[in-house]
Amino acid sequence: MTSDATAPLPLAPYKVLDLSVARAGPAAVRLLSDWGAEVIRIDAPPPRDRGSVTGWRRGADEQNLHRNKRSLCLDLKSPAGAEVLRRLVARSDVVVENFRADVKARIGLDYADLRAHNPGIILASISGFGQDGPYSDRPGVDQIVQGMCGLSSVTGEPGRGPMRTGIAISDTTAGMFLGQGILLALLHRERTGEGQWVHTSLIESMINKLDFQAARYTVNGEVAGQQGNSHPTIVPMGTYPARDGHVNIAPATTRMWTNFCEALGAHALLRHPDYADIASRQRHREQIDRDIGAVTAAFDTADLVQRLNAAGVPCGPIYTIAQAFEDAQVRHLGMTRPAHHPVLGDVDLIRSPINLSGFPHPDRFRHAAPDPGEQTDELLGELGYDATAVAAMRASGVTA
Repeated sequence: MTSDATAPLPLAPYKVLDLSVARAGPAAVRLLSDWGAEVIRIDAPPPRDRGSVTGWRRGADEQNLHRNKRSLCLDLKSPAGAEVLRRLVARSDVVVENFRADVKARIGLDYADLRAHNPGIILASISGFGQDGPYSDRPGVDQIVQGMCGLSSVTGEPGRGPMRTGIAISDTTAGMFLGQGILLALLHRERTGEGQWVHTSLIESMINKLDFQAARYTVNGEVAGQQGNSHPTIVPMGTYPARDGHVNIAPATTRMWTNFCEALGAHALLRHPDYADIASRQRHREQIDRDIGAVTAAFDTADLVQRLNAAGVPCGPIYTIAQAFEDAQVRHLGMTRPAHHPVLGDVDLIRSPINLSGFPHPDRFRHAAPDPGEQTDELLGELGYDATAVAAMRASGVTA
């Protein structure tokens, strides 16, 4: 398939209204904005950046979350602000929000209200614990959900207590799933013309994300525990010492195990009766990890990576984040793109990991994350408000 770098991106026809805060909702919207959707972000007046759990708007986190969007400051609780919102909804395809149910109802953002103004609207909602049920009114943040979904109980080393992951995994996972749900709803609307309410939550997303660890319980009644850097079910696979640090090695199959031993001259391990087959290696997990470590500790990291990958055995170094971005393969993939900010200059942000043969990644993001209210006048003008009306709304604090 040929591609045209000047062609509109796949989601260019769609207009998205982003009323979400924190990380999960904006992560969903980022999927849409990166692929061309026109996104208007509603920020609360006043325009000065008061920050949020994701930092200041000109900070790295918010720049990465809100690139390719425009911002309108709007007081949704005021009658004039509610009218602006109605006009925005009427011209939008998708509304994304993470308000509590009572707040949605109060400001006219539940699905019935939105559908009355725009029958084809897709309302996309994200919450901590779901739209109903005994915990639906609880505030939900990543740290809490990591513990409640069981993830913390299988993360970390045995006997050291529960451990959180090093990223906001429930926020970003829920955002990814909500983004997928929005795309499904758009596909359905293409066929039927019908909008719908799409929603997910941090807890639903993370219960799903447990994947094979969850299925071990639901199918077999097994309750997984912590295994540290070792794989929960595949042996051997884990982190092993090198002469100058550590490496991850995964000689998971019988052929890989044979190749591993031969590549490192570990013939005694290959002949060891306790390691003769997969089942036996699983029964002797701790012993085989010690014996592998005794072998790998005699090699430098680079030597292990070269020897084992050449032998068809997955092996990789353990990088800092800075080292990961300087890795030859990551550099080849070009995982960052610049966005121009009028104050910060060019900032390098993380591109979408999705690759489409018909739509190569643009060389730059369309624009950096806006300051709150940066496009207020422009957006109100597009909605039909003249300069006098905009000035009056500014004077009354409806917008900024």
